Amino acid sequence: MTGTFMGALSGIRIVDLTSVLMGPYTTQFLADYGADVVKVEAPMGDLVREIGPMRSPGMGPLFLNTNRSKRSISIDLKTGEGRQLLLDMCREADVLVYNIRPAAMERLGLSYEEIAAVNPRIVYAGCYGYGQDGPYAANPAYDDLIQGGACIPYLFTLAGSDEPRYVPAAIADRIVAMTTLSAILAALVSCGRTGKGQRVDVPMFETMAAFILGDHLGGLTYDPPLDGGGYARQLSPDRRPYKTADGYVCTLIYTDDHWRRFLAATGRADLMDADPRYATFSSRMANLDVVYGELSDVMLTRTSAEWMDLFNEIDVPMLWMHDLQSILKDKHLEQVNFFRPFEHPTEGPILTMANPVKMSGTPITATRPVPNLGEHTIECLTEMGLSQDTISDLIARGIVRSMAPTSKHSAATGPEGEDVTTGTAI
Repeated sequence: MTGTFMGALSGIRIVDLTSVLMGPYTTQFLADYGADVVKVEAPMGDLVREIGPMRSPGMGPLFLNTNRSKRSISIDLKTGEGRQLLLDMCREADVLVYNIRPAAMERLGLSYEEIAAVNPRIVYAGCYGYGQDGPYAANPAYDDLIQGGACIPYLFTLAGSDEPRYVPAAIADRIVAMTTLSAILAALVSCGRTGKGQRVDVPMFETMAAFILGDHLGGLTYDPPLDGGGYARQLSPDRRPYKTADGYVCTLIYTDDHWRRFLAATGRADLMDADPRYATFSSRMANLDVVYGELSDVMLTRTSAEWMDLFNEIDVPMLWMHDLQSILKDKHLEQVNFFRPFEHPTEGPILTMANPVKMSGTPITATRPVPNLGEHTIECLTEMGLSQDTISDLIARGIVRSMAPTSKHSAATGPEGEDVTTGTAI
């Protein structure tokens, strides 16, 4: 990894005020695309640094997997001098990204108006809990809360779960992160045309409500409603990995051609003509429980490997159901070099994941190893024109924090602050 890679966003400067997961996942993509992303951390560091297991404090796996290709500078933004340093960073930046609540940004003296006053071209992008025009505007938000508010646990009960459940992944954080990424890129294109920056707001609740209801608003789309909502196929209790004679596989026998080939291969070619429930796509959708239930019984008659061979032969969509160990040996992911070993300067050998996007003209690669807290403080302040004596004074007074890039450091401590973040809870 080097800091000289020329990517699609080379020359773009990002001031990254994000922490935990949603914002850092956004800015990791920007960094992988070649932008110079400077992660501004509080003296105690990003909370997600401390989610283990880890080899040394402050370098846990969630942090390692969402903060590559960035530089880290540690500033106490609650001090006047720290705020001024941030404003000075923004003078030459193209984008400021944050995921604390907008009201907290205003209390820090870092509102859009205050940032735009020093740089009217800047894209000021916030991803946080709720739109600022509604009654939830001031509320903190985390992935679990947003999943609940967007109907996900309720949908689990419709699909047969005995109680509401969250998706066991920070799906809201990551979906909102991708929405934020696209909004930032769109705003950069607009700035390139007009020379004007703008404020970009991406609320988690509204983003996830749109994401989920795009599938499940159903008959509630119409006035008057045609039904109570919900997409029947996705909510069928039999929509799940299929148990085989020795394990599980994932398949979706979906189109008429899929069904004809599958039924012919299993000795039931006449079923589509003999049973109207199988005859058409709409009739299968109307009889999902019967169709999926019958399919579940048939899948028990062969091993997973036998089914995978058959599905490949008849061109029916399928994939292994992996666990967290078997996916590391998936032949496709091995062939495309998705998992990559890397020798981190302080953490030693770690397993990294490639950015899945490919570009023919500006190839994507990780440009820097994941930084330790404040690893680039001196480097960034020197680039801003501060003298070594000034930097040393700021460090001595706790306005900024610096860590040598090869040091093994302990978890940082600092004054307790109010809960203003949005994202994944530890």
